[in-house]
Amino acid sequence: MAQAWRCSGLRWSADGPVLAWEGGRRSALPRGKRVAFEVGEGGVRTCVGARGHACPLAAAVPGRSTGARCEECARLDRAHSVAADTLADDPRPYRVYLAWFGPGMTKVGITAVQRGPARLLEQGAVSFSWLGTGPLMAARRTEELLRAALRVPDRIPYAGKRAVRAVLPAGEEERAAEIAGLHARAVALDGWPESLAREPFRPVDHVGVFGLAGVPAAVGEVSELVAGGAVSGELVAAAGPDLHLATGKGVVVLDTRLLTGWDLLPAPGREFTVPVRAVRDRAAAQDGLF
Repeated sequence: MAQAWRCSGLRWSADGPVLAWEGGRRSALPRGKRVAFEVGEGGVRTCVGARGHACPLAAAVPGRSTGARCEECARLDRAHSVAADTLADDPRPYRVYLAWFGPGMTKVGITAVQRGPARLLEQGAVSFSWLGTGPLMAARRTEELLRAALRVPDRIPYAGKRAVRAVLPAGEEERAAEIAGLHARAVALDGWPESLAREPFRPVDHVGVFGLAGVPAAVGEVSELVAGGAVSGELVAAAGPDLHLATGKGVVVLDTRLLTGWDLLPAPGREFTVPVRAVRDRAAAQDGLF
């Protein structure tokens, strides 16, 4: 019997996206690669635990959850989290950024300087620019300033990001236009913390990194994995946690956060049999694709 692998998520490296597996193994994801796996019959998705520790209950979690944690482990995981604003004494320098995901979809956020652009790749930012650098709380205050003064959100739903990837503007300047305007307005605001150094507008474009140039519009997205179900397709693009897979019925987007917590097996030759829902801008009446 084939050995089961447990996925610990998608990682972005200098060479592109890789799937990480428990035990330290990694699978590179170059474009054109065949991605094929299945969940064994009778498989159950279990909690991945918190902060490097296994879930003491090995609790079952819903297939549609992108967090793959039970309620208690989710609470513990966020207990010392910058994202949840519960970690105020981190001494590392932070950067404030503006990220663009498509027309009308720009967000403000922060990330540790030592992480470089990894956070932007993980979120699927099509274009971004740094805005300022300084201590954590100064970066937080600047983020709040932009949200209040310029009405820039700090979150963009993934459904919206996926819906526009096939219809992005062709030129880098066009893709950077919205964050260029917001950057100029942001640096002109009063109320910036003195300890946060403003940074010039230097847009970084990820269309080439993600493989989005000419990517076909997705016909659907995986809603969940299920026991006995299989995923099979050729990788045509990857953005954030999403893999765009060419299948016999069109391109389907797989959010790799749905993989964690499952025991997965190789599935060469299997058909695509997990539930798929229509993407946001498709017919709302369609409940499943396959």
